[in-house]
Amino acid sequence: MRRRQIISIAFVVLALQQVTLVQAQQGTGTAGKFEPTWQSLKEYQVPEWFRNAKFGIWAHWGPQCQPEQGDWYGRYMYHEGSEQYKWHVANYGHPSKAGFKEVINDWKAQNWDPEKLVALYKRAGAQYFFAMANHHDNLDLWDSKYQPWNSVRVGPKKDIVAGWARAAKNNNLPFGLSVHASHAWTWFETSQGSDKNGPLAGVPYDGNITKNEGTGTWWEGLDPQDLYAQRHTLSKGSEDVYSLWGQWNWDNGASTPSAEYCDKFYNRVIDLVDRFRPDLLYFDDSVLPLYPVSDVGLKIAAHYYNQNQATHQGKLEAVLFGKVLNEEQKKCMVWDVERGAPEQIQPLAWQTCTCIGDWHYKRSIYEQGQYKSAKDVILMLVDIVSKNGNLLLNIPVRGDGSIDDKEVAILEDIAAWMKVNSESIFDTRPWKIFGEGPSVNVSNPVNVQGFNEGKIRLTSDDIRFNSKGNVLYATVMGTPAESISIKSLGKGKAVIKRIEVLGSKEKVLWKQSSNGLVIEKLKSVPNNIAVVFKIQM
Repeated sequence: MRRRQIISIAFVVLALQQVTLVQAQQGTGTAGKFEPTWQSLKEYQVPEWFRNAKFGIWAHWGPQCQPEQGDWYGRYMYHEGSEQYKWHVANYGHPSKAGFKEVINDWKAQNWDPEKLVALYKRAGAQYFFAMANHHDNLDLWDSKYQPWNSVRVGPKKDIVAGWARAAKNNNLPFGLSVHASHAWTWFETSQGSDKNGPLAGVPYDGNITKNEGTGTWWEGLDPQDLYAQRHTLSKGSEDVYSLWGQWNWDNGASTPSAEYCDKFYNRVIDLVDRFRPDLLYFDDSVLPLYPVSDVGLKIAAHYYNQNQATHQGKLEAVLFGKVLNEEQKKCMVWDVERGAPEQIQPLAWQTCTCIGDWHYKRSIYEQGQYKSAKDVILMLVDIVSKNGNLLLNIPVRGDGSIDDKEVAILEDIAAWMKVNSESIFDTRPWKIFGEGPSVNVSNPVNVQGFNEGKIRLTSDDIRFNSKGNVLYATVMGTPAESISIKSLGKGKAVIKRIEVLGSKEKVLWKQSSNGLVIEKLKSVPNNIAVVFKIQM
């Protein structure tokens, strides 16, 4: 018995040592009421400030904006024959010799003025501002303790996140950070490939290059594997550049990240959160980063909530976003829908993230005039707010840190509409229905992450509602040319005291019947985007 007890004690000691080692690698997190479990995270409540804010602007900006060739450049530049590959070969050289690390070295952000940009975003109506902390390209955009490949050490040699944080604070805007780097493990697998044709067929791209090969180069002393993270076998089907879409949940043959990779990601995010204490934190992941192959996402969520609550004297003011959430997970964080919106009012606050162009700056979109217009943005915002959501809008930033003249014009047009009509957006709540009109009865379900944007055309025959106290705002999704009929506001359904048009002194003529409310044709409309009727109930 004594020998068995000794053996049992030895196992306990060994187990405690292993737990201590894991805690040393990942940290213990900030103490508080939240634990890294779904049951604990369900105690989360969305703060009122976020529900009131409705509109944020995002600078989804990093080294992939430098080529001005659009989103996912760092992955597609290794795809032989793709547009990004051909552009890269022509401008940087073959990816076996000049890989994505050369794009980083080329990125200088020489015209970046965060104070000027954030002030413009605020004038356009933004109630919070988001910056990107890293993308799938794995470059940390702050003076990162755990990622040697960061924007202070390479590229622009600037702490990008710190600059954005100061600008947000100076403009009194809540500050958000987006983290995308958890998927670098599989996203950069294309960098392990090689051409199948031509004079360099079979010559490996630079994804497996090592620190020892850096002697005499600009990156001497750095390990490219800290960037590319390719010390692993490829995922099933990785020769198909689009296979990653079906493996985003770390299934269907995706290579499983190592414990070392997961620990490093955890430490990078905790460093980011502890250093900048963001008001909002966005993960470009299904549910949480590295979920379900690792629990680091749950640990980060608990740490973030506990830290924020401690910072705000026991009141939780943080907003954490996740994609592709089930109904229980939506109670633990805010559901983010990419480039789309649900069809109906949601019981819990949620957010759409979208962009006026491509996520990373793409010059051809500018040249061909393919940005969303201010009207596109406003109609989208009104529809989202009517369903209890917020809109986070990316304005693509060029590699040099500036935005182009067409983007400025769009923001100015949004600002002009907001100056008159913002009361119908901010601090509002959904009404009993979100709207009326032809679009209401058209099926347009969210497709997994979202991606149902722009599939339904909104016109002046469509109306969206939201409310504030005894005021109902009815927004016509265009410029009405005739009288307006609102069936939901007939006699017996609503007692109306007064109606006015935001931005106009024109007296509004109206009458109620059992069939609805009819507002007579306006003599003039105050704007060419969306006309808002303020209805006193």
